[in-house]
Amino acid sequence: MASMKEPDVEKSTRPSTPETDNPGEKGPRSITRLFHNYYPWLGLLLRLGVGAVWVTAGAMKISNLNQSVIAVQAYQILPNSVAQAVGIVLPMIEIAIGLLLILGLATAPAAIVSGLLFLAFVIGISAAWARGLQIDCGCFGGGGELEEGVDPGYLGKLLQDGGLLLCSALLVWRPGTKFSADELIFKTK
Repeated sequence: MASMKEPDVEKSTRPSTPETDNPGEKGPRSITRLFHNYYPWLGLLLRLGVGAVWVTAGAMKISNLNQSVIAVQAYQILPNSVAQAVGIVLPMIEIAIGLLLILGLATAPAAIVSGLLFLAFVIGISAAWARGLQIDCGCFGGGGELEEGVDPGYLGKLLQDGGLLLCSALLVWRPGTKFSADELIFKTK
C-alpha cells in the first residue's frame, strides 16, 4: 500500500525568517536579506571612500597650514587663537581618521569622529551661508574670502558633507566590513 504524505501544515504556519524565505521571493524580507549579505562589501566601499576623502583633504591642507588657519578663521565662528589651533591640528586629525578608516582599524570610533567632523562642517557652512559670508569652505585646501561675485557653492558642499555624514553614520551602525584590520584582530564579521 502506498504511503500517504501528510500535508506540510507546520511549515506553512511557521513565521518566515531570512533562512526559511523562498530565495526567489520579492519584498521587504528579501531586501533585508540582500542588505545583510552584501553590507560587508558596501561597508568596505563606504570605509575606503570616506577614508580617501579624509586623507585627501588633510594632505591638501597639511602642506600649507597658514592657509588652513585662514580657512578656519574665515568662518568667523571661533576666536582667532582657537581658529589657529584648529587650522593647524585639523589636517592631522583628518589624515589619521582617513588612515584608520582605510585600514578598517577602530572603524566605529573613527566613524564617530568622522561623523562629528562632517556635522561640524555642515553647521559651519550653514552658518556662513546664513550670515551671507562669501567664503571658500577650505574643504580640500585653500579657503578664505572669495572675490565679489564668485559663487561659494554652499548647497553642493552641504549635500556632499551630508552624504559623507550619512556614510559615516552607516559605518558607526555597522562597522564590520570586508578586509578590515578589525575583522582580523577582533574576528568580527
